[in-house]
Amino acid sequence: MSDGDLNGLRILVVEDEAAISLLLEDMLLDFGCEVIGPAARLSAALDAVAKEQVDLAILDVNVAGEPIYPVAEALAQRSIPFVFSTGYGSAGIRDSFRDRPVLQKPFAQHDLKQKLIIARSKIVS
Repeated sequence: MSDGDLNGLRILVVEDEAAISLLLEDMLLDFGCEVIGPAARLSAALDAVAKEQVDLAILDVNVAGEPIYPVAEALAQRSIPFVFSTGYGSAGIRDSFRDRPVLQKPFAQHDLKQKLIIARSKIVS
């Protein structure tokens, strides 16, 4: 698999807005990814992280009024790369996660692919 190839990756989508979830799912399927979720609640996302094989994740920063950080922490503990998705840009990201890629809403398919590739290529400490 090359750096720009996302084919076959299992990607967890955590997003509470149905239209954005569908858009993400369509784009990921175009890349050849397998979509896990989408999870529209924090509890469902944490359950998926615990039970599913996840290669990468896309995390809405605010899911149904709850901050996404418990999911981000669970992914980081398992060394699973992730991308934040937000309409507020990186300014709305907790300091401890500012090194993670941020996908600014609204976004284009090229932007999504670029951020996923960046997340995958980063060495997670």
